[in-house]
Amino acid sequence: MSGANTKRMPGLGDEFRAAREARHLTLSDVSEQIHIRSVYLQCIEDEEWSSIAAPVYVRGFLRTYSRFLGLDPESAVERFNAVMGDAGVREPASVRQIGTRRGPSPWLWIAVGVAVLLVAFVGYKAYDNRQTASDAPQTQAVATAAASVAPSAAPVASAASSVAAPVVVPSPTRVAKLTETLVVNVTQKSWVMVAVDGAQVAEGIYPAGTVKKFHGKSASLRVGNAGGVDVIVNGKDRGPLGNAGSVVDTTIRLAEE
Repeated sequence: MSGANTKRMPGLGDEFRAAREARHLTLSDVSEQIHIRSVYLQCIEDEEWSSIAAPVYVRGFLRTYSRFLGLDPESAVERFNAVMGDAGVREPASVRQIGTRRGPSPWLWIAVGVAVLLVAFVGYKAYDNRQTASDAPQTQAVATAAASVAPSAAPVASAASSVAAPVVVPSPTRVAKLTETLVVNVTQKSWVMVAVDGAQVAEGIYPAGTVKKFHGKSASLRVGNAGGVDVIVNGKDRGPLGNAGSVVDTTIRLAEE
């Protein structure tokens, strides 16, 4: 982003500042409501893009701030792209689709994941039933033989019965589906952006109680209120990503080596 400040974008920062002041809001007021640190909001109004982060994060902040102020988020992003030129004008297709509500909904991927787990569970139950049915004649034969043996041999028959009991082996398919899963649990209102395997799949301000699930090899997260976002990785609860009100970037490996 070097040289971004030398290509001043007249009017964009002033437009944000004017819209905020028209609502009689301070930067701290806005930061508390959209969970983006006031220092980043100040950089947007001053158009100091290199002081924020990579262009993809600047675009996310611009969209969130624009929606809050009632401005056009895509117009703000286009004007930012005009300043950045070839260094940052191209967004991944997945980012543009999410920003304009095009492309597959994250809920569709969640539904697909649930369907896969259901198929794996049904397969496991069918395997378990076949295993139990195949072992039933053997178990019955051992029990009959034990009943016909003299009382002095009862301990031996009891041991044989316990050895013959069927052993349930978890389905390998079901075990595999429990890995490569990230669950994001929003406990306090927060701005959240998630990219899975290099493609952004979610971005916005989510209220408390929001739960989102993602599948892939690795996931990158950026949150505006780290104390209000818990993550569960492959079934293990890792708790909040950081302190309340802090902005945190993190990459999480989902696939097992």
